[in-house]
Amino acid sequence: MKKNLLVLALICILVGTAVYQNIQNRSKNVSTPTEQAPKADFLAPSFSLKSLDGTEYAVGGPRDKPLLLNFWASWCGPCEEEAPDLVKLYDKYKGKFDLYAVNVTQGDSIKNVEKFVKEHGFTFPVLLDKEGKVSDSYRFLFIPTSYLIDRDGVVREVINVFSMEEMDRKINELIGS
Repeated sequence: MKKNLLVLALICILVGTAVYQNIQNRSKNVSTPTEQAPKADFLAPSFSLKSLDGTEYAVGGPRDKPLLLNFWASWCGPCEEEAPDLVKLYDKYKGKFDLYAVNVTQGDSIKNVEKFVKEHGFTFPVLLDKEGKVSDSYRFLFIPTSYLIDRDGVVREVINVFSMEEMDRKINELIGS
C-alpha cells in the first residue's frame, strides 16, 4: 500500500512538473521579427499616408488592433467584386480591427476614387498612395491584394482573392490572438 502511494506521489510530481514547464513555455513571448517585408512572418513595411478626408494614418510597429490592409483601384474589376465584402467585414468587426483601403492613386483619379467609395459605402479609411511609394514597398503583383497584420505589426498573411467566409475566419483568429 505504501509502495502504491509512493508511486502515485511520484507520478503526481512528474505530471505537475510537466504541466508547469508546458505553461512556462507557452507564456514565453515568441520573438517578434526585426526585418520588414511584405510577406508572412515579417514586420509590415512602415508608411504614413493621408486619407481622402486628409487624416494621416500610419502603419508599422505595434498597434492596438489587428489590421486588414487592402490595396485597390477604382478601375479594378476584382476590387469592385470584393468591395461589398470589405464593407460587411468592417461593419461586423468595427472597433475590434482596423481596415485601411489603400488606393493605388498613381494609376487612378481622385474623382473615380471618390465615386467608388461613395457607391460602395466605404466608412473605413481610404488612404491615397499618390506617388506609388507604398505600393512599391509592398511589392504586390496585382490588385486587390490584402495583408493581415497582427497587433505586433507582423504580416500574418497575404491574400489576393478571398471568400467572405475565409476572411471572416481569419479576422476572427487575429482578433482572438
